[in-house]
Amino acid sequence: MTVSFTLNGEKRTFATAPGENLLDLLRRSGLRGTKFGCGQGTCGACTVLLDGRAVNACLLFVGQVEGREVCTIESVGSFDKPSEIQQELIDGSAVQCGYCIPGIVMSATALMKAETKYDDEIVREYMDGNICRCTGYEKIWGALRRVLDRREASLAKVEGSGSKS
Repeated sequence: MTVSFTLNGEKRTFATAPGENLLDLLRRSGLRGTKFGCGQGTCGACTVLLDGRAVNACLLFVGQVEGREVCTIESVGSFDKPSEIQQELIDGSAVQCGYCIPGIVMSATALMKAETKYDDEIVREYMDGNICRCTGYEKIWGALRRVLDRREASLAKVEGSGSKS
C-alpha cells in the first residue's frame, strides 16, 4: 500500500506494509533522529509533531498520517544551526547521552507553537511524556525555562508596543 503525507514540509509518498508504524517508516527512510525507546508510547524518545501536536511515532500506524503533516527533529534545527531550544540545551550542559533530546525538543516545539503563556503546569503537561534516565531533569528544565521566559518576555514586549497610553 502507499501513503502520502507532508514530511518536514515536503509532500511525500511511501510504500508501506499494513501495520507498519510511523517510527519504523521514518527510520527506514533515513530519518534517524527520531529514536526507538520503549515501543509502548511511555518514554517520548519517538516524539514527532503530527499537525503541530506532539505524538509518539511508535504508536501511530503509517495509514493514520495519510494527508497530514508530520515534522521530525530533522525539521527543527541542524548540527550547524540548532534551534533556540537545542542551543540552550547545549549551552546549559543539559545533554548527557542525548538519546532523549530529540523527543524533548519536539515536545518543547509543540509547546512553543501552541501556547503563549508558559506557567509550570502547562510546561509539565507538554513535557510529561518525555523520560530522561541520565540528567535528573534539572538542567533540561532550566534550559527550557530560559527559552520560554525569553519568548514570553518577547511576546509581552510586542503586545505592549501596540498599545497607546
